[in-house]
Amino acid sequence: MSQILDEIKNKQQTSVLNATVIVAALGYFVDVYDLILFGMVRISSLTDLGLSGDKLNSVGVDLHNWQMWGMMLGGIFWGILGDKKGRLSVLFASILTYSVANIANGMITSVDGYALWRFVAGFGLAGELGVGITLVAESMTKETRGYGTMLVASIGVTGAIVAAILTNYFHWRTVYYIGGGLGLSLLLLRISVIESEMFSHTKEQNIQKGNFFQLFSNKETFVKYLKCILIGIPIWWLIGFLIIYASIFVKVSHIDTPLDFAKEQPVIIMLYYIGLTFGDILSGFVSQILESRKKAVLWFIPFMVLFSLIYFFVPIHSKTIFYTLCVLLGISSGYWAIFITIAAEQFGTNIRSTVSTTAPNFVRGAFVLLNYMLIACMYFFNNNLLLSVLIVGVITFGAALWALFTLPETFGKELDYTE
Repeated sequence: MSQILDEIKNKQQTSVLNATVIVAALGYFVDVYDLILFGMVRISSLTDLGLSGDKLNSVGVDLHNWQMWGMMLGGIFWGILGDKKGRLSVLFASILTYSVANIANGMITSVDGYALWRFVAGFGLAGELGVGITLVAESMTKETRGYGTMLVASIGVTGAIVAAILTNYFHWRTVYYIGGGLGLSLLLLRISVIESEMFSHTKEQNIQKGNFFQLFSNKETFVKYLKCILIGIPIWWLIGFLIIYASIFVKVSHIDTPLDFAKEQPVIIMLYYIGLTFGDILSGFVSQILESRKKAVLWFIPFMVLFSLIYFFVPIHSKTIFYTLCVLLGISSGYWAIFITIAAEQFGTNIRSTVSTTAPNFVRGAFVLLNYMLIACMYFFNNNLLLSVLIVGVITFGAALWALFTLPETFGKELDYTE
């Protein structure tokens, strides 16, 4: 038996496409499927619940915020558990949680029920990606782990594409049921994945594991953790304002092509995530070629700014051009996997799961903070929505660049150490 486990470990370390990468990627596939699905069925599902007019937007934002609060709390819970009990158990427990929540979302009959199950779904979704990236990073060599995390992200984000396609052919309740079924089917693959050997080593050491408050124990550790989060927030500024809520922000842009958002919102999200898939692959290769995580991100942020400015200020009279722009926005923001890898590589094994799980969920959850910032800006600038979202964007991108320039490079860093 030990010989078989040794062979599996050796294959995981040397092969880019191994069982751990496949399971983590498929788990993230269903994660993204559910995370983005609400944005695609928001209008149709809330209409079925009897809402109309401005309520579709206001209640939709509230439900999205419930999901994000679930993700922030879930990120802390799963991250700590991953460092205390192991990466593998948390990976599958989180998949089980969001799969059950997906099915329950398909059965809701009220807005309150919808809010509850979006919160539970967010709580479950919070655990999969960070723990999956941690498991992949710790199970592969320092030369190949960048390719492994790249595959997890690039395969995973195609979940949004599949969700968009299914949304066009099935009732919104059915699409939720499909997501739940896909997640539950992943539990059958548990037997093919083994625990991180680095984590197993920490179990034998008398050190603190998964202590979330350790990240706030001194200024240097806290600032490093904060920088990891700040790097990823521009991605969710773009996804949230320009893509998921395109029905609101297109109105203040120079995009004057007629769009039926009830039907075309899923298409917009799908095209963005098609671009994001290519972007994640590209950023992974750029990172490996340049032998730098930081330089790879710096290649993408200027293009995010450029295409965002085009979105708001360049007159677009063709639906085809607008759709192309959505793809380009996706490609330019495709450093999501690199961002999580940077976070995972900054900290020791005894706190790594906590960091890599909380960081992306605090980034996602930061969209709630971005909304409050937007509201505050609108108050001070006479309800000027365009100016307000641009000011929030300047703050977001400025903070990310500061964080990126001041964090240490982690490419090729040895990860078998503790804090």
